[in-house]
Amino acid sequence: MSKKIGVLVMSYGTPASLDDVEAYYTHIRRGNPPGAEQLKELKDRYEAIVGGVFPLRENTDNQVLGMQNMLNEHTKDSDLEFVCYQGLKHAFPFIEDGVEKMAADGITEAVGIVLAPHYSTMSVASYIKRAKETAEKHNLPISFIESYHLHPKLIETLSNRVNAKLELFEETGATREQVRVLFSAHSLPERILTMGDPYRDQLMETSKAIAERANVPSWQFTWQSAGRTAEPWLGPDVLDTMQELAKEQVKYVLVAPIGFVSDHLEVLYDLDIEAQELATEIDMRLMRIDSLNTDPLYMEVLADEVIRKYKEVHA
Repeated sequence: MSKKIGVLVMSYGTPASLDDVEAYYTHIRRGNPPGAEQLKELKDRYEAIVGGVFPLRENTDNQVLGMQNMLNEHTKDSDLEFVCYQGLKHAFPFIEDGVEKMAADGITEAVGIVLAPHYSTMSVASYIKRAKETAEKHNLPISFIESYHLHPKLIETLSNRVNAKLELFEETGATREQVRVLFSAHSLPERILTMGDPYRDQLMETSKAIAERANVPSWQFTWQSAGRTAEPWLGPDVLDTMQELAKEQVKYVLVAPIGFVSDHLEVLYDLDIEAQELATEIDMRLMRIDSLNTDPLYMEVLADEVIRKYKEVHA
């Protein structure tokens, strides 16, 4: 009989429907509901992307299933069976629910991984902390992957995506040298820099590795989707960067949101709608790379990391 290993797959979470938007943002805001005007703006954003919020949840569901299939394909000749459980930061099933479900199913050993390649104390560390606390209550041993930002297959698939779009630019008459590649990720409060947080450095390392592999002649890093709080967030924002590039007479821009692994609001609205609208205004040709979603190479990255961590624990 095979031994079942639980895999807690953690991510930020997204509302399951438009009706859940208020509860979702109330949770993000630590119990403070968004105001009526803010709620309308949020719902309008979801309605603007592919008919509403529903495909966003499905993306994560498909990633978790794809990862489980890849894990068991890699270990089909062993006595191990990997079973994936979702744990979301701001929506059901919450991280705690995922751990509770593993315990209820009789899982006696688990590995945790976040659908985000780059580590930060404000993101990945907070996921791990919540999972650990619940696992300890159930005496469930669980080990964690903290980051995988330089995994060779991650760099390979992201480089392939950059190259595919650069080739599209070339087909329409632009040279590779004329296209500015903007690597981007979700901004975080600036105070992480004084905390020695590795988030920014890891993002720069990923960007540099992709640029080298894809032979990108002109690139820089920018930030996006900053929270609306009183404290300063990491910048410049992608919209500000685009304005600066327009002043430099840059006409072709490719955004590579390497901090995100699937299509969701920060990609489908912030880039595909908001940034595209600005590009039209300033006479700029803007494209973005395709999201990883269930890309087989990305599924292999996740499977590799989980198996590596399991073997490391049992070394």
